[in-house]
Amino acid sequence: MKKRVTSALVVVTLAILGTAVWTFTARAAYESAEYEVVESDGAFEVRDYPDLMLAATDSQPQAKGRDGSFMRLFGYISGANQAEQKIEMTTPVFMQGGDEEASGSMGFVLPKEVAAEGAPEPTGEKVKLRKRPGGRFAVVRFSGRLDATSARQQEAKLREWMKSQGLQAAGEVETAGYDPPFTPPPLRRNEILIRLQPVDEAPPGEESQNQTAAEQ
Repeated sequence: MKKRVTSALVVVTLAILGTAVWTFTARAAYESAEYEVVESDGAFEVRDYPDLMLAATDSQPQAKGRDGSFMRLFGYISGANQAEQKIEMTTPVFMQGGDEEASGSMGFVLPKEVAAEGAPEPTGEKVKLRKRPGGRFAVVRFSGRLDATSARQQEAKLREWMKSQGLQAAGEVETAGYDPPFTPPPLRRNEILIRLQPVDEAPPGEESQNQTAAEQ
């Protein structure tokens, strides 16, 4: 009996290790958006991103791509563009905004070389090219499923950490997914990103308050 249990544990352990190795190897096969880590604190980071070029489309975040948004973007990189050019998939997939009343957006990061040479214009419906301006972001990384509940929970954690670090938000929340949907949830890489206000800029209203205090 003990031998059977031990054998089963070995098989399960090997399966888990094999899946983990496959996941990390598959992820490494894709070009990923560049960034520089400015500060690291466990699951939290402050990063500097350069400008990125995205192929983007309207999306309902709760649909997780089942509203056709993912396939519209996949069509673009598969040749639905004026040059009929096939473009390599990259990571992460960025998602931003949206609720029950308004659409958000989903974006594929274009490879650095494609962006530098001039990305071909989309021919598919509802796909556009747009620049994601570079800047500094607060980020929290987590595994598991990326859904509305987990996103809200992780955003709350990130904002609490930002508060403890004296960091001011300057933009909307973004989510980023790095893995295909068939990746086991414990091995997935998900992120919540919040654009930060530059340190040399005071939040709205703070500058005037400081001036008033100085005058007194």
